Amino acid sequence: MLDLMPRQRPVARTAESEKITINLGCVDLGHVDLLVAEGVYGNRTDFIRTAIRREIDRHAEITRQSVARKKVELGLRSIDRAELEEARATGRALDIRVLGLVSIASDVTPDLARETIASLEVLGSLQASPAVRAALADRLR
Repeated sequence: MLDLMPRQRPVARTAESEKITINLGCVDLGHVDLLVAEGVYGNRTDFIRTAIRREIDRHAEITRQSVARKKVELGLRSIDRAELEEARATGRALDIRVLGLVSIASDVTPDLARETIASLEVLGSLQASPAVRAALADRLR
């Protein structure tokens, strides 16, 4: 098992990175280590990031079509208390779809989130309090 942590900082996660863990076979890992030893990559993480970016670039057209078809927002989507209170005041329910990071502000209560977020689809990472995550559990896709 190869444990990858792009940054080792004692602070909370940021929009810049997300820790993942992957399992590689011994031969694949050996190839990665050989390329690192030969100086092609600085470390295992550099190799894996480069490989991921190449695959994302290779399939960019599929991503573009899917984002357009599903009306997905790209990048960072911050949801604050004021936005949700405005939605509640106007009787709107939000359907949120994001490829990237969704960050729900710490002052958003579970009740406010439940009243105003009809659905939440995150392809990437969701940052929200445990209570808000629990309140939206049946609406997460």
